[in-house]
Amino acid sequence: MNQIDKVLSFIVEIEKLKDVQRKTRPVGLKRYENSAEHSWHVCLSALMLKDYANDDINIDRVIKMLLIHDLGEIDAGDTIIYASETQELKDEEASGINRILSLLPEGKGEEYMRLWLEFEAGETPDAIYAKAIDRVPPLLHNLHDNGHSWKKNDVPKEKVLTLNSRIAKGSDELWSNLKEKLEKAGDKGFFA
Repeated sequence: MNQIDKVLSFIVEIEKLKDVQRKTRPVGLKRYENSAEHSWHVCLSALMLKDYANDDINIDRVIKMLLIHDLGEIDAGDTIIYASETQELKDEEASGINRILSLLPEGKGEEYMRLWLEFEAGETPDAIYAKAIDRVPPLLHNLHDNGHSWKKNDVPKEKVLTLNSRIAKGSDELWSNLKEKLEKAGDKGFFA
């Protein structure tokens, strides 16, 4: 198989991300978002919010991380962030990302695997910011849908605040803004 055919096979395979249903509904819609939509949305969010990052970041690297961060869900499926993340689930997602990236020409998959591992570790400024921004669209979905997935999945306010407080590691200003919105949402009964 030549190089272009390998890339085309990869492109066809990642279409499956469009069939991975997430646990939140896009703003104004009654259907659930898919993981491909999430990847696009979170990339644009990262681009628009980059000026609020706590540290200097390389937005190109951040966007690459966000474009590939959920590819493992093609094999592992999506789990709501408020559920316990088991080692089995992490291993299944890692196995999936390995399988999918192995479709690429020699050397390309390794480059993207390093970015995926960096994102998962969440220790570099780029990864810290990417992980922070990854949390934003689901929060906005719930804030504009009366807490639909929080209520449906029995997620209390304290858990939402605790888990999402990691946004502050990537952007103090963004977390301050969102935390205020979450406090108001609690007053409106948006949580379980």
